[in-house]
Amino acid sequence: MPAQEAGASPLTSAAIDLEAAVRLWRDRLSDERRASEHTVDGYGRDLARFLAFLTDHLGRQPGLDDLGALTPADFRAWLAQRAREGRAKTSTARALSTVRGFYRFLDREDLAHNAAIRGIRSPRLPRHVPRPLTAEQADNVIEQAEAFAEEPWIAARDVAIVLLMYGAGMRIGEVLGLVLGDVGGGREVLVVRGKGNKERIVPLLPVVRRAVDTYLDQRPFAGDRSQPLFLGVRGKRLQAGIVQKRFRHLRAALGLPETATPHAMRHSFATHLLGGGADLRTIQELLGHASLSTTQRYTEVDAESLMKVYRAAHPRA
Repeated sequence: MPAQEAGASPLTSAAIDLEAAVRLWRDRLSDERRASEHTVDGYGRDLARFLAFLTDHLGRQPGLDDLGALTPADFRAWLAQRAREGRAKTSTARALSTVRGFYRFLDREDLAHNAAIRGIRSPRLPRHVPRPLTAEQADNVIEQAEAFAEEPWIAARDVAIVLLMYGAGMRIGEVLGLVLGDVGGGREVLVVRGKGNKERIVPLLPVVRRAVDTYLDQRPFAGDRSQPLFLGVRGKRLQAGIVQKRFRHLRAALGLPETATPHAMRHSFATHLLGGGADLRTIQELLGHASLSTTQRYTEVDAESLMKVYRAAHPRA
């Protein structure tokens, strides 16, 4: 919660207890769930907005007892306010998930108990189908990835990054999080640290391995095994914004849709594997999805492309 402003009434002991509980909850997210600093900050903002609503709703700063006494009507009033503010359903669903998680923490720690939160339904979200590139478009991106590079080593870097996303299904954050020790020794697999710091094994196709080796041969900065693999022009870890900027240039040059982003290369990896006969469980493992239902979205993409071909080719379509 925000610090007390000068001239405002002092915090009650109940509010102070709640602040201590919030700090402990954040610590648990970092230490036990191994959530990133970015994720913890996002959850913290969601919870802070919920507690700010309660301050207005109750007419006082809430304490742990207040959280335990909230009714379904109170939670619905919070959701209704978010709707009036024009908050996106995806944002509200995440905020509700954060509040539920905080209540689970309070329950486990025997700090507050409230069963009402369990009966609050999350907003119904539109089902988003991934938008991959075609195989030809993906090939064009790989071929042109070096086109906007200022120096040969930067060109080699950009090709290696694109191939790791398309050839190994890695997220841009995972690619930029690699260190030199991850790719040394000509190894044919990578240990990738994904969301929640979970690790998975990703095989490297020969073309991907060659691209990484070419970049390593031309990389002008020395470093030990702990140093970032992909660097910017000043020798610091490359930022995602630079890669996203490259993709904006590629979209314009190749006439690709706005959905042709770095993450679209990962979508294309999964979709093209599925189209080539790979099973969902294998794709799930390669992508590092915790749930098979997340991976199943790619069956919708494959079915969609199948129907396009059918409608275009069938004489009675």
